Amino acid sequence: MAVQFESANPTVVKSIRQRDLLNTWLRLYAREQKLPAIGEYNPARIEDELPDLVYYTVHSEEMPPRLIIDSDGTRMSSAYGHTGKGRYLDEYLGARLAPIVMPVYHECIARGLPAYTISQIDDIYGRIVNYERLLLPFAQEGRVNHIIASLKTICEDGGFEIKNLMRGNDTLPVPKLRTIIDRDLFHRSPGRIAPRDMLEFG
Repeated sequence: MAVQFESANPTVVKSIRQRDLLNTWLRLYAREQKLPAIGEYNPARIEDELPDLVYYTVHSEEMPPRLIIDSDGTRMSSAYGHTGKGRYLDEYLGARLAPIVMPVYHECIARGLPAYTISQIDDIYGRIVNYERLLLPFAQEGRVNHIIASLKTICEDGGFEIKNLMRGNDTLPVPKLRTIIDRDLFHRSPGRIAPRDMLEFG
């Protein structure tokens, strides 16, 4: 059964820092309305976000595409119990989690647009944790070749145990929201671009 994704605009993203990351991507995308190269992507204060970021190289010549983990944010390592750098993402996730997680990456690659999802998972003490994932695609010669993932864990009850969060119990993450951000991407009709917009997005 195919996984369904809702259409969304950038306001679907809850985290202020994830919204900042997305806005930086959107400014690059808006110049020519095509995917930027990863080397162009330099958000302000990105060092503060590195614990929540994971960089992937995409091998899109394979079907389905495969992703190699180039870096491993410290929170991801904690949530999954060990580092995954240098491994294929599907192998790192394992047979239980890959069918839930990989369709999000595959949709991001196929559409060439950001994906945003929210899942819920219980920590080892039974507290409900929201796992908010933002995927940003980058391309070279028209083909998605990198993805940056921002992974945020939020618990409305306050503190929670992130160690082994994704593997520490028998329950699987429950998807609450799956979206592709395909609306309000600063598209402008050629004859209607105001001078201020040209300065802002040029």
